[in-house]
Amino acid sequence: MSDGFFPSRWVERPGHVTTNTGGGLPAGFRAAATAAGLKPDRALDLGMLVCDAEEVSSAARFTRSGVLAAPVLVTRERTRLEGVRVVVANSGNANAATGRQGLDEAARVQGAAAVAAGVPADRVAVASTGVIGVPLDGRAIVTALARARTSLHSHGDEDFARAIMTTDAFEKRASLTVELPSGRVQLAAQAKGAGMIEPAFATMLCFVQTDAALEPEAADLLLGVCVKRSFDRISVDGQLSTNDTVILMCSGSSGVRIEPESEDELRFGEALDALLRMLALMIVRDGEGAKRVGRVVVRGDDGELVERAARAVANSPLVRTALHGADPNWGRIAQAVGGALRDSGPLALDIAIEGIQVCTHGAAAPHDEAALREAAQGTEIEYEVGLPAADPARPVETEVFFSDLGHEYVTINAEYTT
Repeated sequence: MSDGFFPSRWVERPGHVTTNTGGGLPAGFRAAATAAGLKPDRALDLGMLVCDAEEVSSAARFTRSGVLAAPVLVTRERTRLEGVRVVVANSGNANAATGRQGLDEAARVQGAAAVAAGVPADRVAVASTGVIGVPLDGRAIVTALARARTSLHSHGDEDFARAIMTTDAFEKRASLTVELPSGRVQLAAQAKGAGMIEPAFATMLCFVQTDAALEPEAADLLLGVCVKRSFDRISVDGQLSTNDTVILMCSGSSGVRIEPESEDELRFGEALDALLRMLALMIVRDGEGAKRVGRVVVRGDDGELVERAARAVANSPLVRTALHGADPNWGRIAQAVGGALRDSGPLALDIAIEGIQVCTHGAAAPHDEAALREAAQGTEIEYEVGLPAADPARPVETEVFFSDLGHEYVTINAEYTT
């Protein structure tokens, strides 16, 4: 945790936002973590987050996978998503593809957390991450919740962030101060994710807290917009998860109320957007075995074609292995776009890498090869693709962030359950 939370050139820190170098949760929140025995060596694998304010408002987003994990189903169907007060999240087991037993275990955890926190069960959200298809030992979590409850404190965000990690190489969290016209509020978040990451979510969990007061409708609107610009714009391996969950909780303990369509809402939204975009980039940077991050920007006049082209580049193994090897092979970008838009006829593409034009109207453009190869050595590489536009007066642009693909990714995933 440092003032360097916003190191990427692709995410600008808003001028009214500062990083709390000591971490910590906003007023009204406490967190803790413990070992439930789901991971080996008594590693932290269970996190508990509690909002002490009774009038909390919240919002949530979940994976759009056709195979939904039990905690996603239980939280969606049995929780008041506009008033979540408790989050219980475990790593080491996804509790996905576990049938009726998985649903029962998720409900058992939800009920036990409600008792531990002294809140109704429909104010508790549950989340899991880890191996798919293995029964979850809900009893072990219930026993561990008693220990977690006694350890809750306002600086429990660090342990909480560690407890939800799986193949993550580092914890992903932030604590920010946001200056609004109506006063100062705090904003914090903890996230996990490194593999099984694709737009439309990822194998990721993210929990966001603020001591500002928002109406549930405003919280839902802001979260939805910011998720579309962050977690929906990343890819590590093009694989859609069963467990993705993002929850925003607002305690109102600062006394600052954010009214809809106000300057407060605008500035708070800017802070939330920057926070989630930076966490999303951290997930990509932590892509299993990754050492470089790519950003592809595609422009054209047809939103569907622009989106298809961007995702094709981001998910291309050829593009991503070239990124890993710092090889500015723009032909791989051209083939990825061509494959995605195969029914669009001949494409006179424009392609640039790190601002160096390498292809113009479908043909190689003169450029400084030495400068291009030097630019490709960086840790952040930007690719720009211009599609032929029949109507230049209606420009459309999209972006996708993606990690490289190297030997370590294969090693991690070849040995994940062994």
